[in-house]
Order: sequence, then C-alpha cells, then structure tokens
Amino acid sequence: MRDWGWKHAGREDYSLRGVTLEIQPGERVLLLGASGAGKSTLLHSLAGLTGPDSAINGEAEGVLLLDGHSAQQRRRGVGLVSQDPETQLVMAQAGDDVAFGLENLAVDPAEIWDRVDAGLAEVGFPYGRHRSTASLSGGEKQRLVIAGALAMRPRLLLLDEPTANLDPAGAELVRSLIAELLSATQATMVIVEHRVAQVMDLVDRVVVVEAGGGVLADGVPSEIFARHGAALARKGVWVPGYEPSPALPPAPGGPVLLEAVGVHARTPRELGIRGAAPRTVLEGVDADLLAGTTTALTGPNGAGKSTLLMMLAGLAAPYDGTIAPRGVLAEVDARPLARWPARRLARHVGTVFQHAEDQFVTATVRDELRFAPLKAGTPEHEADAWVDELLDRLRLTELADVHPFTLSGGEKRRLSVATALSSGPAHAPDLLVLDEPTFGQDTITWTELVELLAELRAQGRAVLAATHDDLFMDRCVDARLRVAEGTVRPVQQGDGR
Repeated sequence: MRDWGWKHAGREDYSLRGVTLEIQPGERVLLLGASGAGKSTLLHSLAGLTGPDSAINGEAEGVLLLDGHSAQQRRRGVGLVSQDPETQLVMAQAGDDVAFGLENLAVDPAEIWDRVDAGLAEVGFPYGRHRSTASLSGGEKQRLVIAGALAMRPRLLLLDEPTANLDPAGAELVRSLIAELLSATQATMVIVEHRVAQVMDLVDRVVVVEAGGGVLADGVPSEIFARHGAALARKGVWVPGYEPSPALPPAPGGPVLLEAVGVHARTPRELGIRGAAPRTVLEGVDADLLAGTTTALTGPNGAGKSTLLMMLAGLAAPYDGTIAPRGVLAEVDARPLARWPARRLARHVGTVFQHAEDQFVTATVRDELRFAPLKAGTPEHEADAWVDELLDRLRLTELADVHPFTLSGGEKRRLSVATALSSGPAHAPDLLVLDEPTFGQDTITWTELVELLAELRAQGRAVLAATHDDLFMDRCVDARLRVAEGTVRPVQQGDGR
C-alpha cells in the first residue's frame, strides 16, 4: 500500500488516507486503532471488497496491490472473517455454508465434505451439517464463519475481531486453531482485535492506524507498546497495562423490578424436510432483576442467553412460566411484559439487540436519536439538546448525518445503546436490556458506555446485559446469572463464569 486511502460512498471524509504499508508473506500483523479508525475498511480492501466493481462502493486513492496485482484479482487466496457474522452467512444449512467457499474455489467434490466436517469439528461447532443457520446464536454463527474461512486454507487470512462473540472456551479454541493453521501453512495474517493481550502470542508485528491519518506506529509488539503505549492508550487503543478504570457511582440496589418464575423456552419448528423439531432451550428458570442493580447473563454460546434476554425484555413470550413486572413496573401495568402494548413497553423497557441494524429505522444517525423522543411528544428543542449530548458523549457527532448502516461495528453498537436512552435522562427506561453492549469499543468509548450505564444504575434503573466482557463485569456488574444446560443459576464472586 502506497499513500492509499478510501472514502465510502456518501461520506465527505476518508475512512483511511495516506496509508503506506508493506506486509511480507508469512507475517502475522495485529492491526490497531481507535473505534472508527478504518481497521475494518482496511481488511475489506485487502479482501478485494472495495472498488467500482465490488461489494463496497466509494473512492480510492493511491496504490493497493496483492502479489503485484489488484486485490480484486487475488480474492481466491484470501479468507475473511468479518466483524458481523450475519454478513457472511449465505446458505440455509451449516454444512452448505462452509462448502460454499470450497465450491467457488473448484475444490474436488470428493474432498469438500471431508474438509467441511473437519472445519466444523475444529471450531467446536456443536451441530451437524444440516443445522439451520437461521437457528444459530451469534457465537455459533461466528464459529461457522470461521470454519468456512479456514476450510479454504487461505494464503492471506483477514480476521476482524474473530472471537468477539465467543464464550471464553470457544475463543481459546479458535485462537489455538488459528495458531495451528498459521504454523502448518505459513499463511499471512492480519487481525483486528481490541483486547490485545489475548492475541499477543499469535502476532509478530503491530500496525496502528488513524482515521484519515495513515500509519501511526509500526513494529515489533514489545517495542511499539514500550515506546508508544501511553500515547496509544490516550487515543483509545487497548494497550496491555493501560486498561480503563472509570470512577463509577455505587449501585444503590433496590426492590425487585421483574420476576421470572418457572420459565421454559423452546425453539420454533424449523422449515423443510430436514428441519429440526422444536427443542427445549431453557427449563424452569427462576430469576429476579432488582432496581439500582446491573445484572450480567453469562454462559457458553448457544445456551440461551439471548433467548432469555428477549423474554425478560418483553419481546418474546415464554413457552411456559411467567415473567411478571414488580415495583414501579407493576404500577404501570401488572400484566406479563409480553402482553404490554408496544408503545408502553418501549417507554419503560429499553432494548439493545445483538445485531444493531435490527433496530435502526431512519436514514441518519441524528434522526435515529430524534425518532423516539419526538414520537413521545418531547418538544423539539429538548430532544435536540439531549441528542447533541449523546452524540458528544459517545463520539458520534462527526457521524450525525451519515446513514447508520455505514457505521463501523463499534459505532453501530454505541448508536444502538444511545437510541435506547434517547428519550432523555428524565424519561430513561426503568429497565435497560442489552446484548453484548461493549462489543467493538476502544477504551474511550468503552468507558463512556460503562459510565452511562452506571449513571442509570445510580438513578435506580435496572440494567441487564448478556456479555462475555470480563472487564465490564469486574467494573460494573453487581449480580451474575450463568445460563448453561437449560438452567440459570446465580454466580458468586470467584465462582467462575
């Protein structure tokens, strides 16, 4: 790459500009930068996905070559695991999805299914080839995408936070598998990972980029962190030894706000001849959510965390059992949350989905934040004042006029949290339910999100989050519920996750 830059269609500013970089065969590069610095854009460009005849439109400048040719001409040797696994699943069944890339590479049909089965087994995929991709949890989809990329045995492996949606055991399994692949094939790797300490054994080089500012640092990891660690940390880069430690108000605690009793959850019957029959996901779940408290849902991928989260948010009804409001929620409406009118539920329970795009309804970031307060009848000047504060706190001001779908993964996550709070401090929901709220954040935006949630907790609101983020749990979580093997149990400090 020589003075290379890329500007997305419809944007005024370049995502990256002035990038001069040379990567040798077999190198293992950790790509760092603040949230929105253009890391994912760089990976997409190396994968040949940007350009006039490619999936991502925009304007390029400078030179980007793979093996002396355009990236579009070298796609066959590249494996990409993107930030959002939803964007890479193309087939209805798991085995077919892994086979898709192999078929496009014209691999001998007699070899394909052996490689598919091996790939699924290597990443710890818990089902067979015929599992519906639509029925998978976020972490299970991530494993499937990684299996598809590794099965192609790429010469260049591009990984965008490949373990962000995985439970600790799954993340360690995938990192070991990547290490084995790199050792066996001598493939080149470029990986984006916010939690640097987890991948230090995989890399031999660190490159730090800045939005529109080119390469800030490049070299051996130990030297880069020793020489530039403090400066990088101030920019929001996750540098070992510089983890954020926000000063948070204490949790006041309070009465029970929501009570789950004997809750059962089952999957719907899958379509098709080979569709799986309904199965029990959760059975006999009892749980209380307290006002003024942050509760974390933990547990392995596919255990039912998101399923339970959606039921506790009132967006899905349990197969059996009850989820009943208590305290101030019961004063609003004593019926189970799933029977509340949509407008009432949205006013008192804020939800942040696992896939941020699922809740975006307008064409700009600013309009997304204005939508709820204006619908609720908030005067326009009051709504705009709070929107401006949210934009500033979550570092979205410069993106106020862009389409939400064009944001980076971390930016989308911050926007989705902001939309749940957009009615203003005085009208914040009594219960805030979040699925992986800190995904894709640098240290600065991570701190802002955690401080916002802690402020809600201090006001007596209840916060419930499904998360694998150990640091978030250490700093801001008061109670933990582990979801595993169809049950939910409280976890004490030091009792594991």
